[in-house]
Amino acid sequence: MTQLISNLSDISERYGAVFCDLWGCLHNGVAPFPDAVAALQKYRQGGGVVILLTNAPRPGSAVRVQLNKIGVPLDAYDDVVSSGDASQSGMIAGLAGNKVYHLGPEKDETFFTDLAPGLDGSTIVRVPLDQAQGIICTGLFDDRSETPEDYRATLLYAKQKGMKLLCTNPDIVVDLGDTRIFCAGAIAALYTEMGGESVYFGKPHPPIYDLARRRLADLNRVPDDAILCIGDGIHTDIQGGLGDGFDTLFISGGLAVDQFGPDPLNPEAEKLTAFFNAQQLSPTAVIPYLR
Repeated sequence: MTQLISNLSDISERYGAVFCDLWGCLHNGVAPFPDAVAALQKYRQGGGVVILLTNAPRPGSAVRVQLNKIGVPLDAYDDVVSSGDASQSGMIAGLAGNKVYHLGPEKDETFFTDLAPGLDGSTIVRVPLDQAQGIICTGLFDDRSETPEDYRATLLYAKQKGMKLLCTNPDIVVDLGDTRIFCAGAIAALYTEMGGESVYFGKPHPPIYDLARRRLADLNRVPDDAILCIGDGIHTDIQGGLGDGFDTLFISGGLAVDQFGPDPLNPEAEKLTAFFNAQQLSPTAVIPYLR
């Protein structure tokens, strides 16, 4: 049965490490949440390991730069594992071919240029769509004004050519401050709906968890039953964590905040139960906001 808690410290003693989501949990894309920062700092001071597990399409090194830019202190986490990190291996393996079309904004250029140690990207060439064997999708070109429907013609052409779409961020939407924007996952979902083939590497899919386990092992050996996955995405953070055998902590004040009653700080138990039953997912615990 899902436990409703007030603070991470209510259950943190059970766990040697947490895999914590970023958007909606630690920050809103513009600024960090002070209570969430304090909770992770306190957890680390008690000996816990914090791996920030994000569906950001950029490599973890670029995510660190962004976290520093918006004011997330370094002592709130030990490492960052991104969907971009996991996806780079799929790209190098040629899952979208060697000649690829980049569908995404210029800010995601580091996906192609900042490769993880041991990865050789010399066989991958970015080309125009009409020369491509596949698509690497990191997002929309302009997520402030566009929707996935703006890409239907591009996706139809790709489908007719039999291209695979490698999705570097399975999130459908995120909240940037007070604005909800579409992510690469929304493009991939439309492509699949149209009959195309999409390949995923971020949450809730196994590759990102495998990578997080390896990174964690470099810091401290923690068994799976002592790892807690934290996030506000029921079909990414929670589904992915449960699918890999981890305990999970759902942030009810995130993406689904409007499902649990008028007071985000006091989600209604009956509405939580109905929501989890409808999703056929049962997290270990629920907290209104990470604190």
